[in-house]
Amino acid sequence: MRKSRKVPLTELAAELKRSVGWLSQVERGLGSASIADLRIISRFFSVPISFFFRNEDAPAEERGLIVRVGARQQLGTSETGLTEELLSPDLSGDFEMLRSVFAPGTESGPLPARPTNDGGVVVSGELELSIGERTFRLGEGDSFQFRDRPTRWRNPGKRETVIFWVCSPPVYCRLRRCHPSLPSP
Repeated sequence: MRKSRKVPLTELAAELKRSVGWLSQVERGLGSASIADLRIISRFFSVPISFFFRNEDAPAEERGLIVRVGARQQLGTSETGLTEELLSPDLSGDFEMLRSVFAPGTESGPLPARPTNDGGVVVSGELELSIGERTFRLGEGDSFQFRDRPTRWRNPGKRETVIFWVCSPPVYCRLRRCHPSLPSP
């Protein structure tokens, strides 16, 4: 997660009040972080602490490869109008997959451009998606793709909208850190 968000080791180590060497060892599996360390890291990256314990019960041959429907990591809260499930086993690959659920009548503020390639498909419901200066109304089965553009979204419908979303490189950051215009989760 640190590498995908381009956070220097020194910055995260300073936040933890730990040495760069210690953090490097933890990242390489040569050391371990305490629960207190994980709480700081989870706040820093705006992810729930449970994010670091997901898929622990999966069979060894599935870890890092398969995510069962009941083991998906929940991200976001209904208070923001956007809840998501991480479909990718982790954030260490070249892309991340999310199941995004937009509550009826909710909308984002302007979201700044980020250096990613995003795409998705509307599974159910409808969504108004602004990409740059253009706004599109998407319905079931419609798909989209954009790179490094400011965006905005709105669910104009009376039911939830579900979108399977792919982002490369993985940058999931729980709304607030990357999208400060959204309410805190």
